[in-house]
Amino acid sequence: MIRVLIADDHAIVRTGLRALLDSEPTMKLVGEATGGYEAIELAGKSNADILVLDISMPDLDGISVTKKIKSQFPDLRILILTVHEDEALLREAIRVGAAGYILKRAAETELISAIRAIIGGVLYVDPSMVRVLLSDETKPKATLPESVEPLTHREKEILKLIVQGYTNRQTAEELNISTRTVEGHRANLVAKLGLRSRVELVRYAREQGLIK
Repeated sequence: MIRVLIADDHAIVRTGLRALLDSEPTMKLVGEATGGYEAIELAGKSNADILVLDISMPDLDGISVTKKIKSQFPDLRILILTVHEDEALLREAIRVGAAGYILKRAAETELISAIRAIIGGVLYVDPSMVRVLLSDETKPKATLPESVEPLTHREKEILKLIVQGYTNRQTAEELNISTRTVEGHRANLVAKLGLRSRVELVRYAREQGLIK
């Protein structure tokens, strides 16, 4: 069971997040915070696996909360949830230790997938912002294992759609398969290639000539 803590100062957002988590049998909501300081306090009490954190709160912003929590509770994973499609915020969030960054408009379709990916050790970035990180020259080049198992035709199809920014649900609709099947193929891609983020998968696809 994945224990989830949420922090957002808007009641309607928390209600929506709660509904999404309640619909997922493998996840359990263990606390709700309405501000940054409360999020830090609950991080130490809730025994959560992951914190879904709004980046804009009235008392303490999400970047500062992330810094404080990662210094005190380094094992707690943090998923930034925001309305800001901002390159600088994305880079800063990852720099201070966030394990994911998704936009609120995509939460309904991407939240559960993002949580699963992060718990699995994968950096998760909203599909619309992947290319931001690709343009960041300070990011280290992806290193592949010495022996890479060939990708199946389906895995190549899914990889191409990831590159194009498709969400898991959109990929499932495009290929006429279930969302869980898509998630399974994505997990296989990560396992085969040893790449731990969507950005690295995009780089690999380019290097292999799967995309231009």
